[in-house]
Amino acid sequence: MIDIRNLTKTYGQKKAVDNLTLHIGAGEMYAFIGHNGAGKTTTIKSICGLLDFDEGAIYVDGVSIKDNPIECKRKIAYLPDNPDLYDFMSGIKYLNFIANIFGVSREDRFERIKKYGEMFDITKDLGQPISSYSHGMKQKLAIISALIHEPKVLIMDEPFVGLDPKATFLLKEEMKRICDNGGAIFFSTHVLDVAEKICDKLAIIKNGKLIRSGSMDEIKGDESLESVFLELEDTNV
Repeated sequence: MIDIRNLTKTYGQKKAVDNLTLHIGAGEMYAFIGHNGAGKTTTIKSICGLLDFDEGAIYVDGVSIKDNPIECKRKIAYLPDNPDLYDFMSGIKYLNFIANIFGVSREDRFERIKKYGEMFDITKDLGQPISSYSHGMKQKLAIISALIHEPKVLIMDEPFVGLDPKATFLLKEEMKRICDNGGAIFFSTHVLDVAEKICDKLAIIKNGKLIRSGSMDEIKGDESLESVFLELEDTNV
């Protein structure tokens, strides 16, 4: 579903991402971990077509993000670590705005807004301006907006930050549903125990370089993911 081939992105003299190659297949939930500044967000924004890159190629469901960015973006939902919402809109107007962008029918959007609004306990607040929302409510609205067009690929940057335990559980269940239906999920997180419990595969990046990737069992063996990550962080790359 996502093919990253020799991705390189440079800022001045610094290589934020250095010759990164990864494949995220259909049905896979793939965690992407590393220290702050390791290159996770740069990689994610490059996949989503939000950031140009210097070398390499990225394909989403076989389509090049450089050659056909609009077609790729139709297949993707992106949830940033700090969603930049339109505070002057109400929640329901924002969701309809996103649904319009993706061409979601009136019938489908009504059904999905009802479903996810009730699921994340935000229905009663959808008529209020987003400027009145708490951080957690904004995160829930951003999640619903990401799910409203039934994306084939869900890409997230620290998706659990600001969510209460119930919302965290519900998001994980939706992530599993997407993968069970043949989609793919790629997300960065510092919450290693969550990644360990729900992910099929894992990639660890350090200073822009991929230092380990594979199935969760291959990477951690009998150790905890936290232990393996800390060991790898102490190695020189």
